[in-house]
Amino acid sequence: MLRLLTAGESHGQALVVVLEGLPAGLELTVEEIQEEMGRRRLGYGRGPRQRFEVDELTLIGGVRHGRTLGSPLAIEIKNTEWFRSDKWHEEMSPAPGATKDALTKVRPGHADLAGMQKYGFGDARDVLERASARETAARVAAGAVAKKLLSHIGVEIISHVIQMGSARASLEAVPTMSDLVAIDESPVRCFDPASAEAMVEQIKAAAKDGDSLGGVVEVLAFGVPVGLGSHVHWDRKIDGLLAQALMSIQAVKGVEIGDGFEVAGRRGSDAHDAIHWDAESSSYRRRSSLAGGVEGGITSGEVLVARAAMKPLATLNVPTLETVDTATKESSVSFKERTDVTAVPAMGVVAETMVALVLADEAQRKFGGDSVTEFARNAEAAAEAVAEQMS
Repeated sequence: MLRLLTAGESHGQALVVVLEGLPAGLELTVEEIQEEMGRRRLGYGRGPRQRFEVDELTLIGGVRHGRTLGSPLAIEIKNTEWFRSDKWHEEMSPAPGATKDALTKVRPGHADLAGMQKYGFGDARDVLERASARETAARVAAGAVAKKLLSHIGVEIISHVIQMGSARASLEAVPTMSDLVAIDESPVRCFDPASAEAMVEQIKAAAKDGDSLGGVVEVLAFGVPVGLGSHVHWDRKIDGLLAQALMSIQAVKGVEIGDGFEVAGRRGSDAHDAIHWDAESSSYRRRSSLAGGVEGGITSGEVLVARAAMKPLATLNVPTLETVDTATKESSVSFKERTDVTAVPAMGVVAETMVALVLADEAQRKFGGDSVTEFARNAEAAAEAVAEQMS
């Protein structure tokens, strides 16, 4: 099974990725990973850091001559800002010592205060550097690898923004993989051009006020085989695994599979996907996607649909949130760390990553294989067995 570990802080020297459990023989290059990570910097409303924080990757281990070896994959992502400024050499030095000015005006909605209380810190930077969404760069690097693995069994993943602030896109037209370029070219990664304009206007208004915006992204996974996940144990259910993975993204506060929240208000007769036999494909199909391609904790073979809701960012360009200075206990306003107006478009790319990692992990659990060739062969044999069983 896949196991992902990330290490490093937002303004430290580097982020480090270790991905264990990859089969041997997966073709992989730095350029492929960097291309995927470049998508994470997309989106109207991003801050100035995105203009100069270029993700410089080095494959440290697990790859030889462009192919994985079956051993743990190790990736280093240098933080260029650390190398550009002597400030961070002092602030984030691993050597014994202390910072001159501790951050004590904690930010509501961030991990600052809770983390300080949990670990006994007196400086919020001991918390915020790791809690920062900069860590998602490491996840996207790992997700690029997971996507490459999934491509060998025909699985492809896309995301798009369906809500920004109060502006919500029409979901009548569902994007496919052929729409990825158009979505990424949208300033807010929205498939609906009219709604994209409304979203941009909301971002402009929030920026003018020094405020921030949240929103919702939808992730679609095509070609997902039948049978990933399980109904047998609570921690094997694919929707539970997806929910945990998506909820782990910084600032995500809500997750639904399919139309989960909407169908909660319907009667049962109008809340489920009717099943029919499709003679052309010789398979069972659903007439709708209310369940998001998951039934009973198991993938059904339909398009997998997951949505993640991101709260407005806790750091504001014009600090107005009331807080307390933990050093003096006096009322104050939270400090400002350079921030975005919104990171919802980028969160969609991170959400793709988390879905890819979950699906790749479960695909390896089901199909196995020490090499990519064996993995793909096993998946093909499983699909043939399902077709024969149901015919």
